[in-house]
Amino acid sequence: MRASRSILATLLLAAALPGAAAGQTYEYVVRRGADTLATELVARALGGVSGQLTLRQGPTIGYSVALSPDESVNRLELRITPPGATQVQRVLMAFMPETVYVQTPVPDSARMDVQRFPGRPGMVAFLNLSVGSLEQIVRRARVLGGERAEVPLFIVGPGSTLTAEVAGAPGEEVVVTVAGVAARLLIDEEGRMLGGVVDGQGVVWERTDPPGRLPAGAAATERPDYSAPPGAPYTAEEVTVRTPAGHVLTGTLTLPRDARGRVPAVVLVSGSGSQDRDAATPAIPGYRFFRQVADTLGRSGIAVLRLDDRGVGGSGGVTDSLTTAHLADDTRAALAYLRTRREVDPRRLAVAGHSEGALIAPMAAEGDPSVRAVVLMAGQAWTGRRINAFQNREVLERTGSTPAQVDSFMATLPAKQDSLGAAIPWFRFFLDYDPLPAARRLRVPVLVLHGATDLQVPSAHARELEAAIRAGGNREVLSIVFPGLNHLFLHDPTGTPDPAAYAALPSKEVPREVLGALANWLAGRLLR
Repeated sequence: MRASRSILATLLLAAALPGAAAGQTYEYVVRRGADTLATELVARALGGVSGQLTLRQGPTIGYSVALSPDESVNRLELRITPPGATQVQRVLMAFMPETVYVQTPVPDSARMDVQRFPGRPGMVAFLNLSVGSLEQIVRRARVLGGERAEVPLFIVGPGSTLTAEVAGAPGEEVVVTVAGVAARLLIDEEGRMLGGVVDGQGVVWERTDPPGRLPAGAAATERPDYSAPPGAPYTAEEVTVRTPAGHVLTGTLTLPRDARGRVPAVVLVSGSGSQDRDAATPAIPGYRFFRQVADTLGRSGIAVLRLDDRGVGGSGGVTDSLTTAHLADDTRAALAYLRTRREVDPRRLAVAGHSEGALIAPMAAEGDPSVRAVVLMAGQAWTGRRINAFQNREVLERTGSTPAQVDSFMATLPAKQDSLGAAIPWFRFFLDYDPLPAARRLRVPVLVLHGATDLQVPSAHARELEAAIRAGGNREVLSIVFPGLNHLFLHDPTGTPDPAAYAALPSKEVPREVLGALANWLAGRLLR
């Protein structure tokens, strides 16, 4: 949830989507005396952390961690490359209340093996020597509160469970003790590690890069390519959008080439979690939904503005206290920016939002005469409290929990929701926000798109949104449900209530029929 948001409704149990999307990267070295034990790159953004740990006498381990609102781990992906090897082994882990599911490839086979390990609620995955792991233990302890906190750990490798004892708070020395071994760490107010030492063992963690600067070579590997593909009939321009709140958002504006006069334009609004302008997240490598949309619309003669979320890439802005309503302000700023561009027709704008973006789009469009159309993709029709309860029940029932276990957990859920809401403004807003009144107030043409196997926000929501829009007197609404597609509009014939499984889907490309339906409908409203 922005401090850590999930795909729309943060699942209190299931692995959520947010990951550390292209955030600021820091470099660390781990030494014992004069010997280097490991080096690590750590990129932390809202909703997740990713990095690469290179062991001197072991493999190189890339990791992407998706986090829940309480800073516990929802999902962990490891990419392990043994010394001297080129083949990468991918390991996926999903953290449920009492069980950790570990999925590994079966050698010489296309099959995957799934193992179950005992788990505990609120766990943090621990990778030995990893700065990212140590930071996360401290961040989890900060949520638990108090001068001392106990954080349950899942030890990656053996699959065992231990408890970390944490004393101190960010901004001062923090002591993390695991299995009797105490590490003294310096953690800044943002939860980033400045350095650390294990007394008696001579192990030292040192951050080697000056703050705010990427390590040499990191930019080339971390930053995606946002340029237009070769031969594209449109250009791609790096832009910055200044908001009324004073922060700047970075993004890409694609503009059709050789246009006769001003062109219509669409603002794309991403779902929850830390995503870049392509709606990409390390939790799902290869998924770049908004790049596909921009390419399709650019070839149709429509400009597209897509932006990095707050705290991602070069985008700034307050994040700890923000809500969906604040993100609507960012979208309004994007629309205002388009009206300043001489290439764009300020009377032919549209807003297209996915997941949480489908909550934001009606907010931003209301009262703006320049907005001629709105697209709601995988949008919800219920309050967050109701949909969060639905999602948790789905996860529990589909992962083997007994009816008694389901009932027991669901009885405690309202209190858990309220507790998280009290701590996280985004989640508090989400819990009680009803999207239907804003839908009823829409007075421009609306397209509602949904996947039939979406188990995050079931396709019945599309029909409820359409009905609400029509009930408000707007007859220009069309809903389309695509068979076999999930919340991300990816091929997923059976669907899954657990977003951790999305990364294992064979294709991360959104099908042409979705992109074509979107482009054809927008062209009919903006190009005529």
